[in-house]
Amino acid sequence: MATSNPYDNMLSYLEQAAQILGLEANDYEALKYPERILQVSIPIEMDDGGIKVFEGYRVQHSSLRGPCKGGIRFHQDVDLDEVKALAAWMSFKCAVVNIPYGGAKGGVKVDPRDLSKKELMRLTRRYTASILPLIGPERDIPAPDVNTNPEIMGWIMDTYSMMKGYAVPGVVTGKPIDIGGSLGRSEATGRGVLIVTQETVRHLGLNPQSLRVAIQGMGNVGGAAARLLFDTGFTIVAVSDISGGIRSENGLDIPAIQKHLAGGSTLCEFSSPGVSHFCGGDILTADCDILIPAALENQLSAANAADVKARIIIEGANGPTDVEADEIFRSRGIFLVPDILANAGGVVVSYFEWVQNLESFMWDLDQVNKTLEKIMIRAFREVVGISEAYQTSLRMGAYMSALKRLVAAKNIRGIFP
Repeated sequence: MATSNPYDNMLSYLEQAAQILGLEANDYEALKYPERILQVSIPIEMDDGGIKVFEGYRVQHSSLRGPCKGGIRFHQDVDLDEVKALAAWMSFKCAVVNIPYGGAKGGVKVDPRDLSKKELMRLTRRYTASILPLIGPERDIPAPDVNTNPEIMGWIMDTYSMMKGYAVPGVVTGKPIDIGGSLGRSEATGRGVLIVTQETVRHLGLNPQSLRVAIQGMGNVGGAAARLLFDTGFTIVAVSDISGGIRSENGLDIPAIQKHLAGGSTLCEFSSPGVSHFCGGDILTADCDILIPAALENQLSAANAADVKARIIIEGANGPTDVEADEIFRSRGIFLVPDILANAGGVVVSYFEWVQNLESFMWDLDQVNKTLEKIMIRAFREVVGISEAYQTSLRMGAYMSALKRLVAAKNIRGIFP
């Protein structure tokens, strides 16, 4: 079965939201297209002396509300349609939580597991040099995404700074603390997932201690969400990573699992009394109350949506649900919190980091977490209010919230010249 095109999914949601709001085509026509697309070839010298050329992208979707913002991913399946969709989702995500950014995204088509650390650094630095004309603290601010991390952000910041001739910490977010990174950034997306999950449970009048949670992905988002949910009393009954999945009806010991993973082992190698193993993809249909897909796009489709047992879905990943699955979930009455709201915690704290860099004044962790919670709760309640007022899904409520802000910015600014 062909994989759903993520950019087509984005356009479908945009059109639906515009129709519900009664917008004219001229109000949102420009949002169907990226402002800029940069495709680059990245030659690097491998450790054996050979030359390999990798394909990279940086897409800027919209700068209507401020500088563009979006992560960089290193993955073997990266392509232009994916990066375009991710950039557009960033525009909507920033507007949903009402921070002054537009959307962008970058990617390199590479499996970083095939590279040595030195090769990865050379790839990162050459990619940075290639996209340098587009990025900057007042133009476009990258951040970590799939298979990128604070160390890689540090290489980007250093490369940009060397080419400018002075230190520019605000060119990226998600950096190491010692070079201007923000406290709380590494777990911010997962913490945002926690906050939205807690708000969902309150909104539905449920007891969190009676709810069973399954999480697809134990990386930056899923891993942080798992630990935070575990610490606040949720029972995590299943988790998965690229190697497979594990489950326990009595609840998994998340700290023990994360200690195991930190040692370089995979989930499929984890063993403990009462823990059973399963194929990783089966987690999407696990017996649970809350499902958190926190891996890649298009995980939930017409092929498996009818078999999903969760009554609540919190989208920790970008675009994990295609349009057909979305309709199935709505018809089944599943309460789905969309990606552009559920995983916005990362970009919110990236915004805090950027502000700290511009002001050269750093915040303490309590200020970061409390301000994040305030913004996420406000956005959640606004989206719920819109969806209830228009009798539509939370996804449409989120897109409508974002679209109203983007169209307002367009109308105020006008079109140049």
